[in-house]
Amino acid sequence: MRPTAHATPGDSYEDLLGLWSDLESALSMLLSAPLSVQGFELKLRQIDHWLQELLAQDTDAALYLMFQRASFSTVGYSASHAMVCACLCHVLAQELGLGLREHQVLALGALTMNIGMSALQDELALQREPLSPAQRLAVQRHPQVSKALLMRLFITDPMLLELVAEHHQPQPQDALEKLPPARQLAHILSTVDRYAALISPRRSRPGRSATDSLNRLAQHTRQLDQTGQALVRAVGLYPPGTYVRLNNGDIGVVLRRGSLDMPPQVASVMDAAGHGLVPPHIHETGLQSPRIRESLAQAAIARALDPRTLAQLGVHAARASQALWRMVEI
Repeated sequence: MRPTAHATPGDSYEDLLGLWSDLESALSMLLSAPLSVQGFELKLRQIDHWLQELLAQDTDAALYLMFQRASFSTVGYSASHAMVCACLCHVLAQELGLGLREHQVLALGALTMNIGMSALQDELALQREPLSPAQRLAVQRHPQVSKALLMRLFITDPMLLELVAEHHQPQPQDALEKLPPARQLAHILSTVDRYAALISPRRSRPGRSATDSLNRLAQHTRQLDQTGQALVRAVGLYPPGTYVRLNNGDIGVVLRRGSLDMPPQVASVMDAAGHGLVPPHIHETGLQSPRIRESLAQAAIARALDPRTLAQLGVHAARASQALWRMVEI
């Protein structure tokens, strides 16, 4: 995964993308045949450690990769979905100020919550017709099946096992801080699980925009609760890697999150007439920059873009952090 000395921006972006792809592939191997893996827990924790390193170098660049990969993963849906959930859980755990133990359990729960139905989850992502009665029953039972499978894999942490078993429990009525620790984590994971499922495409439907996904979350919980609001603060209304329409008519991709004072950094990739902009026009964040009008679903945009455009933007996102850039440059 090391580029040559004369790597082009696209080549370098592919190497950066390879960091994420390798993690997905390693996780896919664990989830597809867990009982045949020696040292399952050690390998699982190593994957999570690598993911944390990628996030620690530059969270915006990691989110850019994650949201871009959500629609184009080359592994099965189960592993891809687990990676997205774990990434979001790490970011959300920091926003919520979780303790180290709760943070670690939450991330491992995200990686393993669906281990009892990995093959079925991959199958359902490619299925257009409604679930059969047998499939629906398997989906209903998978939290307990996943817990039992983790126990067979010598996972003994009671909080992790309870989290996996309870991650589809109904919406709690109490505030997050009033819930028992495992129940808190279960609600956080349930929120992340639903959000990640909404943004990811299936054969039966395209992935939804980030804003539409948040609106759907709000409808499910009647309003965005404490966890949903923390998710917005953590990744933004317009997360890195997602597509937006600007008030000048351009279509852009978000590169970095904004703040209370400044809007997100955006690169225009298509003008108002629908013509691709090569190279893309990167707007420096400031009061004179075009404003975001709305978020857009990725499936409606990405097919029309020159792949080199996304490569150049990936390089730009990585260059924002010298430490992250060195991960693929050295």
